[in-house]
Amino acid sequence: MHERMKTMSCTDSKVEQMFQILLDPDEKDEDKKQKAAQNLIVLAREEAGAEKIFQSDGVRLLTRLLDTAKADLMLAALRTLVGLCTGHRSRTAAVLAELEAPRLSAVLGVEHEQVSLAACNLLHMMFDSLKEGLQKDFRGKEDAVVPDSSKDLKVLIKHLLELLVLEGASAHGRDNALNLLIKVVPRKSSKETNNSLSLWVIDQGLKKVLEVGSTVCGAPGSLPVTENSRMSASVLLSKLYDDLKCDAERENFHRLCKDYVRSWFEGHELAGKLRAVQAVSCLLQGPSDAGNGVLELEGMMDSVLSLCASVCEAHQLVAVEALIHAADKAKRASFITANGVSLLKEIYKHSERDSIRIRALVVSDRSVLYAVASTLVNCTNSYDHEEPDPQMLELAKYAKQHVPEQHPKDKPDFVKRRVRKLLTAGVVSALACIVKSENPALTDSCRELISRVFLALVEEAEDRGSVVAQGGGKALIPLSLEGTEVGQTKAAQALAKITITSNPELAFPGERIYEVVRPLVSLLHLQRTGLENFEGLMALTNLAGISERLRQKILKEKAVPMIEGYMFEEHELIRLAATECMCNMAMSKEVQELFLAEGSDRLKLMVLYSGEEDEKLRRAASGTLAMLTTLHPAICKRIPQVTVHWLEILQALLLSPSTELQHRGAVVVMNMVAAEREVAEQLMASETLEILSVLAKDDQDKPRVAQAAKASLAQAVAYGLIQPNPSQA
Repeated sequence: MHERMKTMSCTDSKVEQMFQILLDPDEKDEDKKQKAAQNLIVLAREEAGAEKIFQSDGVRLLTRLLDTAKADLMLAALRTLVGLCTGHRSRTAAVLAELEAPRLSAVLGVEHEQVSLAACNLLHMMFDSLKEGLQKDFRGKEDAVVPDSSKDLKVLIKHLLELLVLEGASAHGRDNALNLLIKVVPRKSSKETNNSLSLWVIDQGLKKVLEVGSTVCGAPGSLPVTENSRMSASVLLSKLYDDLKCDAERENFHRLCKDYVRSWFEGHELAGKLRAVQAVSCLLQGPSDAGNGVLELEGMMDSVLSLCASVCEAHQLVAVEALIHAADKAKRASFITANGVSLLKEIYKHSERDSIRIRALVVSDRSVLYAVASTLVNCTNSYDHEEPDPQMLELAKYAKQHVPEQHPKDKPDFVKRRVRKLLTAGVVSALACIVKSENPALTDSCRELISRVFLALVEEAEDRGSVVAQGGGKALIPLSLEGTEVGQTKAAQALAKITITSNPELAFPGERIYEVVRPLVSLLHLQRTGLENFEGLMALTNLAGISERLRQKILKEKAVPMIEGYMFEEHELIRLAATECMCNMAMSKEVQELFLAEGSDRLKLMVLYSGEEDEKLRRAASGTLAMLTTLHPAICKRIPQVTVHWLEILQALLLSPSTELQHRGAVVVMNMVAAEREVAEQLMASETLEILSVLAKDDQDKPRVAQAAKASLAQAVAYGLIQPNPSQA
């Protein structure tokens, strides 16, 4: 029985049991199946568990789960396979050999959205693992075991490209394939010299991508697409075009685009012209150089204008959108002004569809994000403002030159009122939805604008709770980690403002609070402004006071050296914020060891700051000393060695009108007296003895101070340095 129980409890047996439950057609207990599936997923996330599943013929069994066509079992299989493939090239190659690219592509294209997304995640992980292998040098046995993965990569990409034009593929499956190609095909950095994968995709699949980008929603026989499909196609085309390195490669790209558009424009009558115009819109939103080149084909602009005058609203929608994108180039803008403005006005006045009227008046659907974000930045006046040099202003006035003046409606009172109106209208929820949606139109520039708006929305402390309640805190985290450097900094500063005045555990519940640390630490870099440094330090102080796990996260982000550096800052508020932050960080053992290090001036600085005029600085420094001397007697012995002013600083703390400072001073003295007889003798030979005697009698008003003073005197009596008071005996 003992051996049987041991066998049943081992991992191999557990894996086998889980597969038996999941693959048993007679098993009717859905809860049991769900639990088995979840256990399998959790097991695969650990390297040991993933290897056990792999060695137990797990890939074949997982393939059987995929073939059941049941959504819950397919999800369990796909998520388990992600664990098997994560960071393991040879296992990934084996999984691909067992499942084969056509099956994976078919799963990606299923109607069930969650299954398609899970398949997308698996394929992304497989790409990462296989590409990582290409960048490593394998030697000996490992090289023999792991074959060349470049062929596998091309096979997977080939099937993704075929999925784009497969009639039976779902709309979201098509979107997932496009987004996957965006992530895995172009080079991550221009430092990588090899762009052969992009060139291969352009030759093999550029026309397939354009097939999706040129699809007219609702047209007979059109591919199933979503509202994001064309924008995703535009982004992929743009990424591929940006990955090209020479004129010859770009000329080939232009030629393929022109050939595709011409194939629809010539000989397909009205339906073909619609596809051609839609393809032009797709290119203009992506690689605009290629789009502009196609738009110059003979008769193209005339066709766009004639479609605008069509009685069919779908035709108007396609044409007006193309016209808007075409107007970006000055040469065509004048042509449109001369030939199309009156037509656009008529469309705006008489069309019954808002989507067409809006495009005729301003721009398109999802690509309106940048324009909306720019408008909100203007409303909140959240651009960077540089204060002009007063001397230069005087010179300009003397020379009778025009001096730009701030618009009266951009004064703080007006801006504050507009911000309140935006908050009341629900702008935070709208921005949070934009960030969460991961729309391809959400470019880095757009992210920066949204970050600026968020920073303006949290400027007033009383508004920050409302911003957090509407999802602003959650939205700011990805904004602070991705995008332009300016955008990340603005988002991090907004996070800091929220963290300073709100309870961080409520503003960023659960694990989210740990994601805030890195953005806040980024505000401590030397290239940041003094205000950003100050707010970053204040926010980190609040986080460091919450838990040891958060302090460890701050340590891991290498923030302590930067915090120490700001303790020497000339600006009083920055110096104070850094000292307060260090006070909270000193609760961690690793930071305490820094104060114990030989040859360090950290302890000296804390002692000297305990004697400064600024009460808040004294409170932070003396609080750190009280904690350090309580935990480490060695620090008590070193205090007299770091500065000749140590005794007068301690006496000043004991005589302070602030009870808090008195208590901190009394605790430090108590710890020093207890640590070593020689230190106690120095203290008792000074006026400290008289001060302690007075403080020890004040039980009523300052009980904690009196208690610490009594403990110091009692220890001095024990050393034989002073005689006990007969009246208290």
